[in-house]
Amino acid sequence: MTLAYEPIDADTLATIPHDGLFLRPLARDAAPEMPLALRRALKAARNEGITGTRFVQGWLAEPVAPPTRALWVWGAGHVGRAIVATLAPLPDLSITWIDTARNRFPDTIPDGVTMRIAENPAPLMAEAPKTAEHLILTYSHALDLDLCHRSLVQGFARCGLIGSASKWARFRNRLRGLGHAPADIDRIDCPIGDPALGKHPQAIAISVAAVILSQPGTARLREIV
Repeated sequence: MTLAYEPIDADTLATIPHDGLFLRPLARDAAPEMPLALRRALKAARNEGITGTRFVQGWLAEPVAPPTRALWVWGAGHVGRAIVATLAPLPDLSITWIDTARNRFPDTIPDGVTMRIAENPAPLMAEAPKTAEHLILTYSHALDLDLCHRSLVQGFARCGLIGSASKWARFRNRLRGLGHAPADIDRIDCPIGDPALGKHPQAIAISVAAVILSQPGTARLREIV
């Protein structure tokens, strides 16, 4: 086993790439030029996404992964399934998928998706990071309301609720009754998706995914009129 010690200051941080391999000479007797094996590893990482920590002739190569975005999808109905199937292949999303029973999920869960099952899922909101993005798509209006309430208490990067304008008007009144300020309530987007694309689950999934991918953490998940 080889132990390496390295001071990291602001100048060093500025040289670290956002992804791929971070290569540099580390040992005092490091080779004056990058070893051929590491040049090949760097090429493989760029072309094929192959990464791994290696220490060759005093040079250290470490994989750098982009930060993942936490996306919590509440509900495994038709829209939830379409959204998860659309977004799961993307490498920079960490998806947590929650519902009340195993039989509400498809038989096969996409790789990289964490399935959570709870008879009452709402308390799981407290486990989500405050930087998480939420899509609330459950079969129950009561559960949807509870999740909206808890998300406002918990904090989030972005939150979207499936439903009609009339449903959202009722929810706004109830959330105000629970003590939430109108400005905070307005951070929840409802309805989600682009109405021009229709109400088909896949159409909703495509429009929501487009927003999530095009403007991470800033764009709204509903049409603002």
